[in-house]
Amino acid sequence: MKLYIAGPDVFRPDATDWAETVRRLCRSKGHEALIPLDGSQTCADDIYRNNLSLIGDADAVLANLNPFRGAEPDAGTCVEIGYALALGKPVIGYADTLAPMRDRLHAQGPGADGRYRDEQGWIVEDFGLSLNLMLSVPLPLKQGGIEVALDAVQELTTQ
Repeated sequence: MKLYIAGPDVFRPDATDWAETVRRLCRSKGHEALIPLDGSQTCADDIYRNNLSLIGDADAVLANLNPFRGAEPDAGTCVEIGYALALGKPVIGYADTLAPMRDRLHAQGPGADGRYRDEQGWIVEDFGLSLNLMLSVPLPLKQGGIEVALDAVQELTTQ
């Protein structure tokens, strides 16, 4: 299968080495990695179009949903997930921890209204999910790194 690899990993200081490691891992499982770093695009519009094209070419998407520059997953990754889902592509999310949001955000409560709130007083979704329901409901979520997501791809191919 062709697997689009979504996530903030393209911003890592060792992104090129990371990409080669992921390519090898995918090949070892009989898959091809499609990585946003593939291509020579340098302007925002071209990078955007290239990534959408790669998702269109992919059979499935593996999405790193670890918090990025805050408590939530990378915004670009979330857009890529939405696009893949709209195309009917399977998406597998993975993160180092799948602890419920309420715990990860150290939410206070329940208050008089029965709700939990973060440090700024904003309501925290409390469905027992590890991520926002718009990610947790449609995606199979796996705890761990890309290796566990690749194992889940094997499950897709045997269904």
